[in-house]
Amino acid sequence: MTIPIRNLYYLFCYAWERFPEGGSTEVGIDDCPDLPNLFARVLVNGVHRLLRRGLDRGYLGFEEELRSPRGRLLINRTIKELTLQRGAVCCQIDELCSDVLHNQIIKSTAITLANHRQIKPSLAHDLRLIWRKMEGVSVLRLRPSLFRSVQLSRNNAQYSALMKLCELVCRAMLPDEHGSGSRFSDILGDEELMSRVFEDFLRNFYFYEQAVFTVRREDMRWRLDAGPGGDPSLVPIMRTDVVLRSPRNTIVMDAKFYSDPFPRSSGTPKIRSGHLYQLFAYMKHASDRAAGLPVRGALVYASPGDGCLHRYRVDGHEIAVAAIDLSKPWKQVHSALISLLDGLGS
Repeated sequence: MTIPIRNLYYLFCYAWERFPEGGSTEVGIDDCPDLPNLFARVLVNGVHRLLRRGLDRGYLGFEEELRSPRGRLLINRTIKELTLQRGAVCCQIDELCSDVLHNQIIKSTAITLANHRQIKPSLAHDLRLIWRKMEGVSVLRLRPSLFRSVQLSRNNAQYSALMKLCELVCRAMLPDEHGSGSRFSDILGDEELMSRVFEDFLRNFYFYEQAVFTVRREDMRWRLDAGPGGDPSLVPIMRTDVVLRSPRNTIVMDAKFYSDPFPRSSGTPKIRSGHLYQLFAYMKHASDRAAGLPVRGALVYASPGDGCLHRYRVDGHEIAVAAIDLSKPWKQVHSALISLLDGLGS
């Protein structure tokens, strides 16, 4: 799928909940020739903001043998190791420092990108400056499981977007054929990964760009009566991509990122039946939280070609199937998404 760099920038900014005010782009974004350089530029700009505010710090504990006790006294170790004979005691000390996991991930990602052959020399230089300014922060081997251990709070929420960026870089970096370096995989071709990004993009786009609806993801339980021997815990919860609610109606959206949104069947393009079944199930259960209000639905695809919009009425519910052409100028993409909501919300 071919998407202009500027549109990719907006796509990830909305998905990471860090859309710049005024609809502007950061310095240097338009000069990025490809996705690795885009990620490098966003990382450089983001870390510069962090450094101006000061890196987040946390308490790290270590044990040390001291002649002047401080911290917590370790009696058992002191007795076991006979340190009193040397005029010392064992202590556990907690020190506030910047060598915490989220800083380690950022520094390691900067090093990984700087050493990548696709990165422009000027950007590689900026990335190397970053890790020099993060002196005292350890470097680690990036792996996807690391990101599950990152714990952020309201006090360091500014790290959230950078963690998502670093995770994408981690997942995109693959060993090259010779084993001497790495190559950047085509994450735009990873339909599962990009569908999650597009889902976050769509939800946050409507959160920021309109004021009529509340926008969130919702969990819904099936309306079922367990028969004899039936275990309700075996039935999975339905988790929607986007639900927009207003005092007048409810809109359920399902976001998809496919290189071919309408595969051919017997030579004719068709909507994927599984997507319709899924959306219809969400719509039938969305009314439980707003009885009496109309429920409408939309399948929203990121399209590689001309955009389109199809409208249907199924069992009393209005359904729209839209292909949003992300190759168009951003203003046209923005307009298409707003028009889709206006048509459903009327």
